[in-house]
Amino acid sequence: MTKRFFSALCLSLLATVTMIGIVACQPPSTTTNNANPTATTANTSGSGGVKDSLRLGALLPVTGDLSSIGAPMVKSIDFLVETVNSCGGVLDKPITFIKEDDRTDPPAGAEAMTKLVKVDNVGAVVGAFASSVSTAALAIAVPNKVVMISPGSTSPVFSERAKKGEFNGYWARTAPPDTYQALALANLAYKKGARKVATLVINNDYGVGFEKAFVEAFEKLGGTIVNKSRPTRYDPKATTFEAEAKGAFGSKPDAVAAILYPDSGGAVIKAAYEQGLTKDVQILLTDGVKTEDFPKLIGNAPDGKLILAGAIGTVPGADGKSLETFAKNFKAKTGEELGAFVPHSYDAAALVAIAAEAAKDGTGDGIKSKIREVANAPGQEVSDVCEAIKLVKAGTEIDYQGASGNVDIDEFGDVKGSYDVWEVQADGKITVIDRVSP
Repeated sequence: MTKRFFSALCLSLLATVTMIGIVACQPPSTTTNNANPTATTANTSGSGGVKDSLRLGALLPVTGDLSSIGAPMVKSIDFLVETVNSCGGVLDKPITFIKEDDRTDPPAGAEAMTKLVKVDNVGAVVGAFASSVSTAALAIAVPNKVVMISPGSTSPVFSERAKKGEFNGYWARTAPPDTYQALALANLAYKKGARKVATLVINNDYGVGFEKAFVEAFEKLGGTIVNKSRPTRYDPKATTFEAEAKGAFGSKPDAVAAILYPDSGGAVIKAAYEQGLTKDVQILLTDGVKTEDFPKLIGNAPDGKLILAGAIGTVPGADGKSLETFAKNFKAKTGEELGAFVPHSYDAAALVAIAAEAAKDGTGDGIKSKIREVANAPGQEVSDVCEAIKLVKAGTEIDYQGASGNVDIDEFGDVKGSYDVWEVQADGKITVIDRVSP
């Protein structure tokens, strides 16, 4: 017993010494995944963050079911932080940016948000993307007075909860809620000649909320939802999807409105194809799978043609005054074209930075007090984020015009917007073919 105890004690001391050495060797940084630089001024307001500087968090999926869309979103915030820091920062200091991967998983998102709030002491967080993760994270952010501004959580549930006063102003989003996108998709389905449609949705806030809005909108147009009495909702953690595929496609609908995440949703569509159920059925998709990896994931038919070729979908569009400039600069910096929700992520971070400067306060309460003021009219319209910070610093009222749109945020944290209609081409490329407005 003595030898074992002595050995364990030695190992413990060695680990402690090693950790001290590692921490001591870490260089200071304003952009980090897990560092916690010491705040220069203690916050005594009871609000998250630090009064005299901006500590910004990101809670987005770098891994998991939505990683193909989430990773470029993080790059856009990196770009915003670098841009603002190069022109003087916020409150005369560089933004401290802490990134966390929510892994497209609510428990992981809640754990990461707890770290951002309790350890990193952020005033605001850009995220989450998955609505289910935002639901989990809001339970931590709101009581701790940390602002969450999502670039992609589109479930109508958040509008309903905001109307009940559950978020106290600590929630907003730069992508419009699915109340509008569901109407746009319903109009698109009807325009394409579909009169009998089945729904196939991921069983979470995003999928079920979208389903409800789509069913209501499509029925108002005169269409029929063939599986309304037994809606098809799939568990993303399931290992087989044959029953779900048959539930949606088996009643021979004109079209299937599929509200999916890429990895799990791809498996459902592939299962339907393998059962011979996808022939002559128009597949309607949404923002969650607008990535060129998605058609490749489902694969090819024996003739070499992509199974998903010809599928169409909707996604919140970007038509802001600074979009062209942002797209050019983003590509020069990253080598990448703008993907879905990238402009919305940039604008979410920009609004936080401008609001903190306008409030002269990097806490959640400070940011909350100014975010709608800098996003909405009246005020001088400005699309350059450095110019916007300069103007509010001088006391000028502004109306920020983003890359994604005008980002006018209502009292429930919502924005309105148009939607791009996209189509999967035979070679797997995704092409925007139209734009619709609810």
